[in-house]
Amino acid sequence: MTLEPNPPRIRRSWLVALPLLVFCGLAVMFWFGLRDGDPSRIPSALIGHPAPATLLPPVADLTRDGQAVPGLDPAAFKQQVTVVNVWASWCVPCHEEAPLLMRLAQDSRIRVAGINYKDAPDNARRFLGRYGNPFVAVGADTNGRAAIDWGVYGVPETFVIDRNGIIAFKLIGPITPNNLETALKPAIEKALRAGA
Repeated sequence: MTLEPNPPRIRRSWLVALPLLVFCGLAVMFWFGLRDGDPSRIPSALIGHPAPATLLPPVADLTRDGQAVPGLDPAAFKQQVTVVNVWASWCVPCHEEAPLLMRLAQDSRIRVAGINYKDAPDNARRFLGRYGNPFVAVGADTNGRAAIDWGVYGVPETFVIDRNGIIAFKLIGPITPNNLETALKPAIEKALRAGA
């Protein structure tokens, strides 16, 4: 009596193991991509490309120095280096980075603009009333569509836009004293030099 191999059983074993192998392969690739532990280093496909041409209305009744704060108009990016911060009042890290944005807004060579992500206007105004308003323009992204256009993973995120309206840098996560000095300010200086 001879035993014949059972090919269907072998095929079934591979079919069961294949998803596990694919998952393990993806997990290893993800681990190597983030092995330094810094999620802000995730590359953005938008760097080197024009900022999204998404017009955003202003946050209702938001003022700065007694004047109404306009919404976000991408046409203004072509005039001056702009730092665009995506934020929300319900975002805990946004509270932590708010004083650093105020400090950044003191640099007269740049303009700081904001995208208020899925937030109620009252809450956004209270947030800026508490910490100060660093923004010369704030667009209300009430449904999150603009964040998708900008390739936002989550709030907060910060972009540096050069004078030609090109995204030069993206910081994922909150601005911290460390990455302000080691990443964001150098990116701003580079964008300023490129347009000089």
